[in-house]
Amino acid sequence: MDIAIKTEHLTKCYGGVAALDSLTLEVKKGEVLGYLGPNGAGKTTTIRLLLGLIKPTSGRAEIFGLDAAKDKVAAHRRIAYVPGEAHFWPSLTGEETLHLLGNIHGKVDQKYRSELIKRFRFDPNKKVRTYSKGNHQKIALIAAFSARADLLILDEPTSGLDPIMGQAFRECVHEAKANGQTVFLSSHVLSEVEALCDRVAILRSGTLIELGTLAEMRHLSAVTIEATFDSKPPVVKNIKGVSGLRIAGNTLTAQVHGSIAPLLEVLTPARPKSLLSREPSLEELFLSLYGEEQGVRSE
Repeated sequence: MDIAIKTEHLTKCYGGVAALDSLTLEVKKGEVLGYLGPNGAGKTTTIRLLLGLIKPTSGRAEIFGLDAAKDKVAAHRRIAYVPGEAHFWPSLTGEETLHLLGNIHGKVDQKYRSELIKRFRFDPNKKVRTYSKGNHQKIALIAAFSARADLLILDEPTSGLDPIMGQAFRECVHEAKANGQTVFLSSHVLSEVEALCDRVAILRSGTLIELGTLAEMRHLSAVTIEATFDSKPPVVKNIKGVSGLRIAGNTLTAQVHGSIAPLLEVLTPARPKSLLSREPSLEELFLSLYGEEQGVRSE
């Protein structure tokens, strides 16, 4: 099995405080991995270590078998990186900037770049100083995807983009995966991660606390049950596993941890007009770990 990213006990400390604590992780070639956590969890530190911008306090990171700290020049030949805040040379045009970025990386799929310019509705003839934040982000995305790099490291890549451009971004990620490229995606847009990623890694306070597919992580949150009746819903607040109970008119909504059988035993005799159940979304999984105090953006 080919491994694109491998970290072993990767640790970075600042003044005795661990920004990243013993991260051990493997990302398979061709995989799209979502990398999540609240601000300060260690996501950016991880990315800086993978890019060789900082050295680990201990442990190691590899990019396609290359030491990210010692062989960063060779590793960078296989990486395209998109930061969350892209800034470029103000006196250049968009076209000149894309040309320069392509020369820096060393390879560009010119035909695909032209297609991406149209897809992202980007005007390359204007000076960079006139572009909005979203257009700066488009430059970074077009340059990264057109490089056809083996590994795409994307840190909040859709920051500043409207929903239509967000959909264009998702198409590009799907195309990169179909092309055999690996994508390491750090994002606060949970619907984006849910739509794109094969697996999700979740950090808290510099420590990896969850790793797996969404199906494997459903245990982190309750199943949502919604039932509507002809009259007042039955009393279910004392049933084991039931929480988050809400009554609106004749409609009952609740979360259930564990088996839903005890709840159904009470709901069924009351003859519900409709009964819906669904698995938790990624946002609900995330909130089950961090609670409402953390700012999470969803679409």
